This record gives sequence, structure tokens and C-alpha cells, in this order.
Amino acid sequence: MPEPSLTPSAVAPVRRALLSVHDKTGVAELARELAGRGVRLVSTGGTAAHLKEAGLDVSLVEDETGYPEILGGRVKTLHPKIFGGVLADETRDDHARDLVEAAIEAFDLVVVNLYPFEKTVAGGGSREESIEMIDVGGTALIRAAAKNHARVAVVVDAADYARLSDEIRATGGTTLATRRHLAARAFARTAAYDGAIARYFAREGGPEDAFPESFVLSFERLGSLRYGENPHQRAAVYGNPDAPPDALIRYQMLQGKELSFNNLLDLDSAVTLARDFDVPAAVIVKHNNPCGAAIGDSLVEAFGRAFACDPLAAFGGIIAIRGVVDGAIASLVLQHFVEVVAADDFTTEATDFFAKKPNIRLLKLPVSRRPAPGIDWKRIDGGLLVQDADTEPDQPRAWRTVSQRKPTMVERAACELAWRVARRVKSNAIVLANARQTIGIGAGQMSRVDACRLAAAKPVLPVVNCGAASDAFFPFRDGVDILAQAGVTAIVAPGGSIRDQEIVAAADEHQMAYMIAPRRHFRH
Repeated sequence: MPEPSLTPSAVAPVRRALLSVHDKTGVAELARELAGRGVRLVSTGGTAAHLKEAGLDVSLVEDETGYPEILGGRVKTLHPKIFGGVLADETRDDHARDLVEAAIEAFDLVVVNLYPFEKTVAGGGSREESIEMIDVGGTALIRAAAKNHARVAVVVDAADYARLSDEIRATGGTTLATRRHLAARAFARTAAYDGAIARYFAREGGPEDAFPESFVLSFERLGSLRYGENPHQRAAVYGNPDAPPDALIRYQMLQGKELSFNNLLDLDSAVTLARDFDVPAAVIVKHNNPCGAAIGDSLVEAFGRAFACDPLAAFGGIIAIRGVVDGAIASLVLQHFVEVVAADDFTTEATDFFAKKPNIRLLKLPVSRRPAPGIDWKRIDGGLLVQDADTEPDQPRAWRTVSQRKPTMVERAACELAWRVARRVKSNAIVLANARQTIGIGAGQMSRVDACRLAAAKPVLPVVNCGAASDAFFPFRDGVDILAQAGVTAIVAPGGSIRDQEIVAAADEHQMAYMIAPRRHFRH
């Protein structure tokens, strides 16, 4: 049926309200406002008890239906006297007749929030606990009220209680514009809720269900951003309700102005790389690529080495530190211009130091946790590309030495550090490193030989006991020649080129050690 021809300013009175909420924050205050305006309150058991404790007069659903809650509360609102009252369109003669014959009274307002399924799953709830938190009656009520928004207002979030109260106080009811807005929020909530349940069952199904026929995503807006990649682009940041507590998006901001679109992109890259290490480490990122990464016996040592890799590129960088930032590190960082510092935590001395430069954003988040397996997706025009996230740890023990000369222990350590970094560099990627820090990074080049030239041109540090990592195989020997001329003495790269023998022969000519890794790490 078409929606009644009401203007957005048309006001529908609120005479009878149904309240059934799991999260009872603010509901007593809302109910008191409604009752003060003569609205009759109907509620389910737990919510009714909460309202009665607040001194409010409320009718139980089971008194309205003449049927008690059953199955441990699984069935309580699923009754014609409830859903008929929510779905009825009183402007239709047949609806009005049915209401009279069945002795059903209409509802004008439905206030419902759902069982905390997402929170239960994120908190490690058992399968039985999680299944019990799948709301049935609540989602049905929300959808019914939202469908009938021409005359019924539906509220699913306590954040909307104040707006609703203000409007009822000002107009005596709800406007169509508000009911449409609330209906949109209601359907978004049930869509997100169902999406979370669908993803839960897909994960339960095992690897064969990792890529279901329908790939359901739902995100909640966390806030607006000043602009996107460029000032003429609007932007916002959204959070995945399924994200674990240690996800990057759940960072705690200790100081500084809001993060920008580009800050968040670079922060993700910096933290992802820092999490690949299992010792004190520092990473500096610019334009979504690392420009310095290093490890050390201390974080002061690691940061100093990371910055020394490319001081020019590090200007205005995003820093991720795997560990707790103390005053010594803070004083070192403050010698440079940086945008963001993210770390596991900051000492009081460190925050006191950083307070002298309040524009530097300080973020507390678990940089030291290992990367979690999951699904990665990238948008293309009209669709998504979905894949396993590249988080599985590499096994350098699986590398095969194919050159005549074997790498020294120092060269192998250098190649291992270069390899860790290369998997987080935009392809084509070449990374030069010693055993403790990167020395030169060639990122995002259209040809691998150009990536080699760029990496070889970067070093401001001595190229001694230096290893190189390539994110994919060398198609020609020219890349190896360039690295050898730069002073590199060991290389690790995937195999698979039809010229592998020629490339290994080039390494032998230069008396380089050459190792083949069993996998590649493109990052587009």
C-alpha cells in the first residue's frame, strides 16, 4: 500500500508506547517523559520491572495479550495483539475493522534494543551463549514498526531518546521526517545485526564457508573526518562491530587533533608492519609505505635506527612503536617533525614531554599483538575483491639457498629483516637492510628494475653486510646487477621466473648469496 500523503511536518500523536529493551540506559527517563504526557506504557518483563522500580505505571505485555511469556522468554511479544497494534494502518477500513473485531489497540511508539549478540561473540561467549543472544521478537518488532513508520515511531538507540522527547514536548507527537529518519536507523540496525549473525555462522562453518555466496558487511559510523584524501572529498570513519578489542580502530587517543583520512591509512600500514616483529621495533610510514623500520635491544635504539634510514622521507611521518614509550624515546621523537605516534602505552614522563607539542597525536593501542588472521577486501567499481589477509607468519627456515655461496649469519639476519618489511611495501618492492634496520626502500614501481634502482639510490647509511628482499621474482638479471653494484651481498626472493637459472648465475658472478622463498608478497 502507498504511504499516506503526509507532509514531513505532519505530526502523529503518541498515545500508547511499547518499550522492550535489553540495555536499559535512559529508558526510565524517557518513559517518565512519556507518562507525563499521558502516554500509556506497555512493556516486557525485565523492562517493566525496571520501570516499576522507577515509580512508573506500566502494563505487562502478557496482560495485554492474555498469554504469558514462554520458553524462557524466547516468546513474549510474538502475538497478534502486539504485532497487530504495531502494523495497523488506521487509515485503511479493513485494518480499522480488524482492530475492532480482535480488540487490538494500536501502538504509536516502539522502543526496542536488541540482545547483545555482537558483544557476546566479541567477548568470547560460547556457542550456546551466542545463539541465545540472537534476538527474534526484538528484530521483528523493529522491522514491523519501521515498515509502518507512516504513523509509528521506532527507536533502537538510546542516543535518540533526547531528540524524541524534545519533539514530543514541542509538537505533541512525532513528525513524519523524524519517523522516516528513525525507520532508516532501525533498518540499518537490523541489517547490521543480521550481518553479524551471518558472519558468525560463516566463520563457524570453517574454511569452505570463508567466501559465502553473499558477503555481508556492516559498519557503524564512528565520526566524520574533515575531508578525504584531498580537501574536496567528503569522508567519514566507520568501525566494524565484530572487531576485537585490540583492533586498530579501537585506539585510545591521548592527545592531539583528530586523525585525518590519510593519517588513518598510514597508521594502519605502520601498525601492521610493527606487529610483524617480535622484538622492540619502530616503524615510520609516509604515504602508505614504510620509509624506515628497525629493531633494537631498546626502543630508543630501534627508533634511532628507523629514522636514520631515510631522514628526509621521515619528515612528517606516522610512527608505530612496538612497546612502551618512555621519556627517553619521547625526547628523541620530539627532535623531529612527526604527525602521529602509536604505541602499546606511554609513561607519564613521556606524555609530559609530548604535551609541549600538543599537535602531535598520541595513540595508545596494542602494537605488540601478532597480526590476526582474517579476510581482506578491496573495492572495485561495482564490487569487492575478497581474499585471506596476508598475516600468516613467514618461515625463513623454508628458504632455499641456490647460489654457490651460502649467506653468513649476519647476511641471513639482514635478509630476514628486509623480507619482513618488503611484504608491507607497495609492489613492486625492493628493500635493502642490515641485520638491524632498513637501508633503502624501493616502493610501488611499475618495473622491478626501477624498484632496485630506487632502493639502491636511497642509502644514507653504509651498505655493509647488507641483504635485499624482493616481494616477487626477478624477471631479468638486471635487478641483481644493480643491487650488487650498490654493495648488497645477499638476496632473498621468490622463485618462478623462466630465467631463474640466469638470475642465480648473475648472483654467482657477483659472489652473492641468493635464497628462494616459497611465497611472494604483492601489496597492490
